[in-house]
Amino acid sequence: MRFEVTVLGSNGALPSDRRHPSAHFFRSEVSDILVDCGEGTQMRLQAAGLGMGRCGLILITHLHGDHYFGLPGLLTSMALNGRTIPLRIVSPPGLWERIAPLLELDRYGLPFDLHFDSVAADKLVAVRELEDVAIFAFPLRHRIQTNGYLIREKQREANMVKEAIERHAIPWQSIAGIKQGADYTDPTGRVIPNHLLTVPPPPPRSYAYCSDTAYFPQLVEWVKGVDLLYHEATFLHEMATEARDRGHSTAREAATTARAAAVGRLIMGHFSARYADTTAHEREARAIFPNSYAVRDLYRYLVPYAGRGEPGSVN
Repeated sequence: MRFEVTVLGSNGALPSDRRHPSAHFFRSEVSDILVDCGEGTQMRLQAAGLGMGRCGLILITHLHGDHYFGLPGLLTSMALNGRTIPLRIVSPPGLWERIAPLLELDRYGLPFDLHFDSVAADKLVAVRELEDVAIFAFPLRHRIQTNGYLIREKQREANMVKEAIERHAIPWQSIAGIKQGADYTDPTGRVIPNHLLTVPPPPPRSYAYCSDTAYFPQLVEWVKGVDLLYHEATFLHEMATEARDRGHSTAREAATTARAAAVGRLIMGHFSARYADTTAHEREARAIFPNSYAVRDLYRYLVPYAGRGEPGSVN
């Protein structure tokens, strides 16, 4: 079952001809979620072959332009493509007040309902629940109110043991209850315990997105144990003072958080435009947390069941 993240852009605030502004696209079997929406995100979605039709939820971390300036173009493109299903956007307070004047000036009415949820997280808080995943927000430390986001798969039902179904001639009408934990009573009145009929489901998978943030140890408690952690690494550690002053992190600090949180894999982005190559970021991070990767635009990162596979590239 799919649980994957495509990196649409990995650059910091200043433009670069090598990387695009921040945006990730999360996909499960039934949920599409866009996280941040820098300039040109609509074109990056097309370049990745993802389209724009199924996305029902957008998560914006904060109101610096390189994380939301792509919204007006994306919304109007959705409209021009004939979208009619509702769209919900979660962000810190103030986003609607910035977007509404642009939509009014354009005088192009959106043919779908657009809902804005304002969230200023000061702890781990639930923000939305979709069919197969739950979404949480948590605070980051930047120059303005900034949310991180955690997407966690819901616990699946137990799996039936095929041989047990055949051995006990279990009718299909009983299977749903058994998968939810019930025992089975056969026609003779004999009770077969649930643990003989099922095997536990794989543990729920998880992905956390930490955009612009200075290093702070408390972050660990909100991303502890996630399978895939995205953490900004704007600078190398030789610029740690500048990183702290600007509300950013270094590759070493991202890896320190990943190690302390015992995550499965760390992927880093939001690189300063001064870095043409990010292999030094990987080298710096891997000295502390070996399973660290500098992301590449349009790469897709897969989270397999039971854990912790290797990163994959876009097809």
